Amino acid sequence: MNATNSNRNAVSAPLWRVVLRPASPAERNQRNVVIDAIGVGITAGVGSFLSVFLVRLGASNFQVGLLTAMPALTGMLLAIPVGEFLSRRPNIVPWFATSRFFVLSCYLLTGLVPFFIPSQATPTAIILIWALATLPQTVVSVAFTVVMGAVAGPGGRMTLMSRRWSILGLTNTVTVLIVGQLLNLFDFPLNYQVVFIGSTIGALISFIFSNSIKLPSVTVPPAGQSFLATLRHHSHMLRTNRRFVDFTISQFVFRWGLALAIPLFPIYWVRNLHASDQMVSAINSTATFVTMIAYFVWARVSQRRGRRPVLLIASLGISFYPLLTALTTRPEILPLWAAMAGLFSAGIELVFFDVLVGTCPPDQQAAYVGIYQTTVYIATFLAPLLGTALSDLMGIVPVLILSFLIRLIGFAMIARLGIGRG
Repeated sequence: MNATNSNRNAVSAPLWRVVLRPASPAERNQRNVVIDAIGVGITAGVGSFLSVFLVRLGASNFQVGLLTAMPALTGMLLAIPVGEFLSRRPNIVPWFATSRFFVLSCYLLTGLVPFFIPSQATPTAIILIWALATLPQTVVSVAFTVVMGAVAGPGGRMTLMSRRWSILGLTNTVTVLIVGQLLNLFDFPLNYQVVFIGSTIGALISFIFSNSIKLPSVTVPPAGQSFLATLRHHSHMLRTNRRFVDFTISQFVFRWGLALAIPLFPIYWVRNLHASDQMVSAINSTATFVTMIAYFVWARVSQRRGRRPVLLIASLGISFYPLLTALTTRPEILPLWAAMAGLFSAGIELVFFDVLVGTCPPDQQAAYVGIYQTTVYIATFLAPLLGTALSDLMGIVPVLILSFLIRLIGFAMIARLGIGRG
């Protein structure tokens, strides 16, 4: 049995057997991926309180904004060089696992800072820690796609990722609920320090199981070319790889429409519709719950109908989310739109991942993923800034409608260029 068939059979095996009784190296890889998601979900759940911790420590709005902007800015600058570097490693699993562990360990360092740094300097010290984490975060963002694509194989990528992302989301949700209770047990800032230090459990789980993934070594291109020469080579290769180019351009336009509205939704909920904290919690919880279920639904639909119908339905459906929000006058309706967004966003994530891996040359995946990730970082960094700036000039509702129109343009490009076909 070749590696592709072995991977496909492993993904089609029941999840309980993959986790409890893996019967082959491929199934052991699947188990490692799933349990790694539990570790990441634990630390991500704790990490959702990082901005709140900074605010309570007296961080400025600028400092809190840096926390979100720094990874995207670093990725814009370094994703391509990182992809080139990883493409010359015969086995990138250790780079993936170690970089992930370093990033997740920053929560531990965050919890330790108040013990050693004066309170007035604590926010700055924490921001510096996460500034240092942006380089390994970029390594993880590139290596993740390559490693997960290799673990699942062409026939099982969507099933594997639906399992991983659903389990990660469930773990994240449970962790958030537990942390919310733990914060009431101690005084500030010790309560936050306890949960951040405790997140080390998730970091260790992630490292142990992600580092246990076994992939065959790949042949690396010979060294010696300068970085500029390598870029010229890839530029030539891109001109012959229309599938990758068409996908990258169309998803960039579509993702720009997605990111443009991200910071505007909570502002619209609270300022325009006067949604309560309980309503905002209901909106976010509904979206998370529906997304977890939708991963499995879309994976099953793609197996029966193919990935292109999933992509077209999901991209068209989520295009209407900002328009429906802009037309809403009662906050009670917002959870319905959030459920719709969660349903369609799951399909987008699954198919985008599958198409990306399928359009990258097998021997240059890391380098091509670096190019793709650069476009993602550009959209996720600049579009939200543009969205908030335009909302100050023309109001939130017109910008939400603009987001809807850009998403429709991206959908039209996806449909016209045949993205997801074949």
